[in-house]
Amino acid sequence: MSEKRWLYRPIPESPEELQAVENLTRDLKVNPFMAMLLVQRGVHNFEQARTYFRPELPHLHDPFLMKDMEKAVLRLQMAMVRGEKILVYGDYDVDGTTSVALFYGFMKTLYDNLDYYIPDRYKEGYGISSQGIEWAAENGFSLIVSLDCGIKSVDRVDEALEKNIEFIICDHHRPGAELPRAAAVLDPKRSDCDYPYKELTGCGVGFKLLQALCLFRGIPLDRLFGYLDLLAISIASDIVPIVGENRVLAYYGLKRLNSSPGFGLQALIKIAGFSSELDITNVVFGLGPRINAAGRIKHAKAAVQLLLAETEEEATDFAFAINEHNNSRRQYDTSITEQALAMIQGDEWLLNAKSTVLFNNTWHKGVIGIVASRCIEKYHRPTIILTESHNRAAGSARSVPGFDVYEAIEECSDLLEQFGGHTFAAGLTLKLENIKAFQQKFEEVVTRRIQAEQLVPMIEIDLPLDFDAIDQKFYNILKQMSPFGPQNMAPVFSTSDVYLVGEPYIMKEKHLKITVQQQGSYQRFTAIGFNMAHHALFLRRDQPFAICYQIEENNYNGNKSLQLYLKDIKATVGAEQ
Repeated sequence: MSEKRWLYRPIPESPEELQAVENLTRDLKVNPFMAMLLVQRGVHNFEQARTYFRPELPHLHDPFLMKDMEKAVLRLQMAMVRGEKILVYGDYDVDGTTSVALFYGFMKTLYDNLDYYIPDRYKEGYGISSQGIEWAAENGFSLIVSLDCGIKSVDRVDEALEKNIEFIICDHHRPGAELPRAAAVLDPKRSDCDYPYKELTGCGVGFKLLQALCLFRGIPLDRLFGYLDLLAISIASDIVPIVGENRVLAYYGLKRLNSSPGFGLQALIKIAGFSSELDITNVVFGLGPRINAAGRIKHAKAAVQLLLAETEEEATDFAFAINEHNNSRRQYDTSITEQALAMIQGDEWLLNAKSTVLFNNTWHKGVIGIVASRCIEKYHRPTIILTESHNRAAGSARSVPGFDVYEAIEECSDLLEQFGGHTFAAGLTLKLENIKAFQQKFEEVVTRRIQAEQLVPMIEIDLPLDFDAIDQKFYNILKQMSPFGPQNMAPVFSTSDVYLVGEPYIMKEKHLKITVQQQGSYQRFTAIGFNMAHHALFLRRDQPFAICYQIEENNYNGNKSLQLYLKDIKATVGAEQ
């Protein structure tokens, strides 16, 4: 019935963990299941629980703990005192455009002599471009603050120095062997940086520079915190861990987004059709793709113009244009995904491979990363989608849980022009004549490195749970564990010895709706499984089965009830532990 692996997170079992479960159950007045859930997430006592459930802005780290921060603040301050022209330079994706909107928007309240620049995805490519530096030189800029890019731009920064332009780099990608000769290089992933939190977004690093500038100049931090809605969008869309400092920033950023967002975000929320409170998932699937679409289809400058809009009318116009770009992006995405899947299905070697590398010179460069993710949904393995750009093959890579695609690409670097990225997502360019050799070498590297279980879709389950433990209080506390995201995902539970009550109901020919009851419990729940109609063929009223699910609240005509959002169903209890 199920082809997915159920992987259980370790359940607290050491004497210290069991004591922590007992203490939390007593001190927080929660049931033991909730206490176990908290211990799994590193919450062992009342104080840690208070920090976890009630993040506070004073919990943010001192920005001056970051390597080069003092240099960066002094150089920025000197530029302002001297009246230099400052250029805010950001990448064209969501993290880059929110970085520019936050940094430029805040700096504009302090200083007038500045502008911003977003490279063209197709003409200039990722990172610092020679064209961008040329533009800065022609327009009299002497300082560039780069956001979400620059850590590997050694040659470009040298190029800028020759034109008497200095850089402050704010990046969060992995550095190369050599750092650029910038006035300051801010990147918590520098090997010589002792900053306590390593997983900030590019926008987050820019925010830390502004936080340091505020502290240096005695500017109330509340003025800066007004821009946290933009930072929350970068955290959600860049799929970074939502623990530690990111959790604090996302928590307050979402509050801002739901109470008093800027005009641009207000217009975007409206055009995306959201009416209830936004969470990380809404941002990832509703706002992020629309902001990204500007750079994918036309030019990302439109996204920054939207985010910086100063009137409702201006914001509405930009939001409408960006939404149109997003509709175009969806059409490209759908047709290219169909072509990519057909290529795999029609090739015996590709079907049996442990990786996917596809090339088509007509594919739209702006959506190949999305297409790579779509291919992984069907064929669960590391995937790279390539298209032609400037007589080169340009590609986006995506990975599966547990497999470091960046390291696999790095092992093929002799065939590449350039590459960069993270564990689960990366970008690369290579000569067209190297595509076949790269496809074969990448397959060899993946085959050698990947473990068999990583090629099977996995559902990570927090705890086995009895239906009797599920009540409104339990759900209310679950809700307070948000914002959810990597390393703090919405809890997933499993329950065995579950029976059907009544018959399965199929909605829109593909979704499953069932009523379930656990043996020995009086509790009954409605359970919904999207795209799970096929399971109805195997369910029998007299046969027990196991389910894994998340708990959510259904609000129908003002009547609230708890229901289960199914992730998978297993015919027997033989779930993998």
